[in-house]
Amino acid sequence: MKLHPLSVPYRMLSRGASVGVSFFFVGSALSGSGVLPPPLAGLAVPLVVAVGVLLTALWQVAYYRRFDYELTDDGLEIASGVVSRRQREIPLHRVQNVDISRNVLQRLLGIAALDLETAGGGDTEASLRYVGYEEAKRLQREIQRRKRQREAGEETEAPTEPIEEREQVLFELAEGELALLSVLSFDLRYFSLLAFGPAVLPFVPGLAELAVFGGLLLYAIIGVGLWVVSASLTFARYYGFRLTRVDDELRYERGLFQRFDGSIPLAKVQTVTMSENVLMRRFGYATLAVETAGYGPGQSPSGGSEAAVPLASRERVFELANEVEPFETPTFQRPPTRARTRYAIRYLLGLGAIVALLYAVWSLAGRPVVWYAPFVPLAFVVLVPLAAHLTWVNRGYDAGETHVVTQNGFWRRTTKIVPYYRVQTVIQSRTIFQRRRRWRLADVVIDTASSASFGGGVAKAADLDEADAAELREFVGEKLQESLRARRETKRTEPSDETRNANS
Repeated sequence: MKLHPLSVPYRMLSRGASVGVSFFFVGSALSGSGVLPPPLAGLAVPLVVAVGVLLTALWQVAYYRRFDYELTDDGLEIASGVVSRRQREIPLHRVQNVDISRNVLQRLLGIAALDLETAGGGDTEASLRYVGYEEAKRLQREIQRRKRQREAGEETEAPTEPIEEREQVLFELAEGELALLSVLSFDLRYFSLLAFGPAVLPFVPGLAELAVFGGLLLYAIIGVGLWVVSASLTFARYYGFRLTRVDDELRYERGLFQRFDGSIPLAKVQTVTMSENVLMRRFGYATLAVETAGYGPGQSPSGGSEAAVPLASRERVFELANEVEPFETPTFQRPPTRARTRYAIRYLLGLGAIVALLYAVWSLAGRPVVWYAPFVPLAFVVLVPLAAHLTWVNRGYDAGETHVVTQNGFWRRTTKIVPYYRVQTVIQSRTIFQRRRRWRLADVVIDTASSASFGGGVAKAADLDEADAAELREFVGEKLQESLRARRETKRTEPSDETRNANS
């Protein structure tokens, strides 16, 4: 099958602008080089640009004519390449996510980009740029349908009539919730960077008066501006968000300018992550995200389209997390209290390093302001005990019967739910500071096939007593083997395809 015919003019338009600019500079260089005779020198720019645009158009036509794809019972076959040919086959069993994206112009033209992600990495395995939107939806449904049938051992022949899918709406983001999400999604850590500004600005020549009289006002304006930009981007990103369930997969739609339609196979879910920043916790809201084998939210072409629920009440998010991956209500075990003391010392050392850096800059600048200017950050020493306590109280883990749950972070607290049968490795590690006899602490990292850096990184039980860390590592390893044995036993006792056919 071919790409949509309108993909040719669209690709020409999207690539012609950059090509035209490049050839414009080439033409300008030729016109002023003296290489061309005077009559041609004056026409060098438009002629070179015209040649560049013509070459781009010819290349896109050739790309369209040489691009073919076909969905078979085994996978998606793609043949492409203008000069050198490339034959690819993406097996159905390796497909994890099928994402559809459309910007405003693409929606007007009725075309879309289809991206296939597979287990094994965060890069896009294959892209169809561009097919008709209805064709993209058909491929998305057919790939998942044939994949489910292959896994169930059924025939994968195309149905003679359209299959009516039973769609269950799990969540729709209302306008009020979208507005609230836009306001609450700002990362307050940006403001912490501005806290040391008044101590730095006096060292910049010509800005001393601004630092004294207008610094706070300037930072307030910058802070509000950052908030407005963040809110606008979040609003456009999650506009019209809708989450549904069809058989054993989740489907989502979202986006104002760039519209995304994607699927998340429940069988491939590795980790479920509940996330709350400070403002969300204050008003009782949270977000929910899932990670599939290969990549997690924020690592795909959609830039986070896998977020299952961008904002809902914490109770609702908890219910939806159980829809995706049923788990027990966690009871967290916190790190030992000596870890809290360690956090306080670490923050004090951090403040000391900042003061030392500011003092060095102050001295090198010829001491342009009062002697106490570099020591302004020491005012935050009174907040160190509170910061250490908040870090400690927002960390913990729970090892249940079927899942291990970890929690970390104050500014953005993430709760990661990992089923034991999805665990790839369990790593116990200690830094040079954790190994000190005074602390005797260790971290336990529970890694899965997603290897996602999203949402606070992999699941980690941080700063445990070293004996507790060793016990947790062994416990998770035992539960992993136990869950794998149980799953193998379940598959062994299930009736075979021949038995099911004979019974039917």
